[in-house]
Amino acid sequence: MNGFMHFLNTKFAPGAQKIANNDWIVTIKNSILEVLPFIFVGSFITLFNIPLNFWKWWPDLAPISSFTFGLVSIFIAFLFPFNLMEHKKLKKQRIIAGLSSVALFLMLANPTWDKSGAIVSYQFSEFGAGGMFVALVVGIYTALIMEAFGKISFFNEDTSMPDFVIAWFDSMLPITVVVATGWILTYLLHFNFYKLIVDLFSPLANSLNTWWGFTLFLFFTCFIYSMGISGWVLAAVDQPVMLAGIAANAHQYANGQAVTHIFTSELIYSFPWIGGVGCTLPLVLLMLFACKSRRMKALGKACIAPSIFNINEPVIFGTVVWNPYLMIPLWINGLVLPLITAFWFKAGLSPIPHSLMQMWYIPFPFVTWIVSPAISSIILLVILFVVGTLIWYLFLKVYDNSLIKDELA
Repeated sequence: MNGFMHFLNTKFAPGAQKIANNDWIVTIKNSILEVLPFIFVGSFITLFNIPLNFWKWWPDLAPISSFTFGLVSIFIAFLFPFNLMEHKKLKKQRIIAGLSSVALFLMLANPTWDKSGAIVSYQFSEFGAGGMFVALVVGIYTALIMEAFGKISFFNEDTSMPDFVIAWFDSMLPITVVVATGWILTYLLHFNFYKLIVDLFSPLANSLNTWWGFTLFLFFTCFIYSMGISGWVLAAVDQPVMLAGIAANAHQYANGQAVTHIFTSELIYSFPWIGGVGCTLPLVLLMLFACKSRRMKALGKACIAPSIFNINEPVIFGTVVWNPYLMIPLWINGLVLPLITAFWFKAGLSPIPHSLMQMWYIPFPFVTWIVSPAISSIILLVILFVVGTLIWYLFLKVYDNSLIKDELA
């Protein structure tokens, strides 16, 4: 065990952190974080639209969600190259990069052209979460073009031309390259690049919606979290899949089809992750009421309020990170609870969430009932809570006893 912990501490964790600090990964993560307010607005609309199920006179607020959450791909297409230019100290290119990326994304989003070459219509759904991988690919391509031209100028340093005129002319060529790419692909070749990117990433999305993909990914999130590495480092992978999944679920539900996507934050943060990643609310309650050491009781008192609202950084960093006694039950919960959840929903025992609800800070069991209003959902929640509590208890008692001995000594 000591050898394994040494490997994690000296090899795995530094390597993972190095990947997490990569310029491109950091930029994707930050860009998604900047879009979250629009996603939260869409989530509020889900709450405010609940009365529509009971009162026909209640106004339908769905269009507000359509023009917030429904436009996230456009937002990402702008933000990624913009933020990357900022990160690489190419501030003169950031606005041009963002706008060029949006132009290219719109050209690739399956517009309908008339005979004169004018765009006559779009499929609005292409602008939503389902196109996030396309937006990222477009943003990466645009950023590469802008970075390559960002170090080139057609004017000498001693030129008398005003700076803004120099910026105009230096930006024209990369803009032309980016937009001409979309023109060649869509107008000349009639090539559906959007569908190609979606198809390329569909195996990833499909695997995460299987019981084994769902379980392994959530386990890996707990595994790196136990070493102090936030799951947000995986945002470039999981957020596009999750957001596309809930958008697909909403589309399936609206068309009377079976809802199929389980890898969504609506499901994950409303069922297995009670109190936060790894199901840590039971741990805090045990620290508060079952532990006898002064350290555990003090931590339990400090962590109970944030844990109720599913904020578990205090308990994770206060007692779990690099603590073998509690890292192991976090890993076990990361396997067992997602496995139970996946099989439960795959068996059709509870309705899979189909409405956007990113407000993970709503306390349990209210958040569970909002996303999946059924008695069976509450039964599953109780099962997950009991199993998670038993797993934590077995290891926490051993750790608590060791702390008591240290305190007595």
